[in-house]
Amino acid sequence: MVVFTVFVLVVAYIISLGLGYRGPGALSFLGIFLIISALINFASYYYSDKLVIAMSGAKPVEKKDAPELYRIVENLSIADGIPMPKVYIIQDPASNAFATGRDEKHAAVAATTGLLESLDDLELEGVIAHELSHIKNYDTRLMTVVVVLVGLVAILSDFFIRMQWFGGARDEGEDRQGAAIFMVVALVAAILAPIAAQLIRFAISRKREFLADASGALLTRYPDGLASALEKIAAYTKPVKNASAATAHLYISNPFGATKTDRLAKGAGGRFLNLFNTHPPIEERIKILRAM
Repeated sequence: MVVFTVFVLVVAYIISLGLGYRGPGALSFLGIFLIISALINFASYYYSDKLVIAMSGAKPVEKKDAPELYRIVENLSIADGIPMPKVYIIQDPASNAFATGRDEKHAAVAATTGLLESLDDLELEGVIAHELSHIKNYDTRLMTVVVVLVGLVAILSDFFIRMQWFGGARDEGEDRQGAAIFMVVALVAAILAPIAAQLIRFAISRKREFLADASGALLTRYPDGLASALEKIAAYTKPVKNASAATAHLYISNPFGATKTDRLAKGAGGRFLNLFNTHPPIEERIKILRAM
C-alpha cells in the first residue's frame, strides 16, 4: 500500500510537470490532489458499505427470516471473536456472497438466495468464514482505499489528456525542448498509469482472497467445506445480476460468471490473462484448500 500510494503521487507529480507546472506550482498541484484524495477517502471510509449494499440490491434479514444463515454468521462471529455483522440476502439465483464495512463494528455479510439453496451447512459455514475473515483482516477497508486510489489515477490521466486541448499551464518563456520532454513523459504516464494501477489493484485483491481462504479454513477447521462450496459456485456460470466492476472484488468468486477471459486464461497465455482478474483461479484455490 505504501508503494501504491507513492506510485499515485509520482504519477500526479509527472502529470503536473506535463501540464507546465514547475517548482512551487507542481507542489501546489500535488497538494491540491492530496486534499481531494483525502476528502474522497474520507467519504469512502464512512459510506462505501452503504453504497455497496444499495448497489447489490441486498435486503436486511433477521433471525426469523433466515434462521440457518443467521445462526451460522452468529456462531462463527463468536468463534472468531468479532461483533455480529449485519446480515443481508440478495434475491439472485447465482451462488455468491460478499462482505463489506470499514471495520468489525460496522460490517455486513450478504449472500445470494442461489448460494443458500445450493450449499449444505458445512459448505455455507466455509463461505461465511471466508467473508468474516475479510472483515477481521480489514480487507474490506483496504480494498476501498485501493479502489479510490485507482479511480484517482484514472481521473488524473483523463484530466491531463483533456487539458491538452487548452494548452496546459505553460509559460511562453519556458524552454520548449524541456517542455516537450515533460509532455511526452506525462502522456506516457497518463496512458500507462491507469493500467498499472488496475494491475496493482487486481494483485492485491487476489492476495487477500488467498488469505481469506486460509483464515476461513483456520476458523472452521474444515477446509474441505469451503473447497466444496467453491466447486458448486464455479459450476453456476451465469453472472450476479447487480454486480459491477466497482464491487466485483468483494465477492467470494468472480460475480460475472464464466467470462471469455476466464476460459482463455485456462489455455495459452493464462498467466498473463490472470493478471486482469480480481480473483485467483478457483481451481488453484480449491487445490490449496484440499491440500491443507
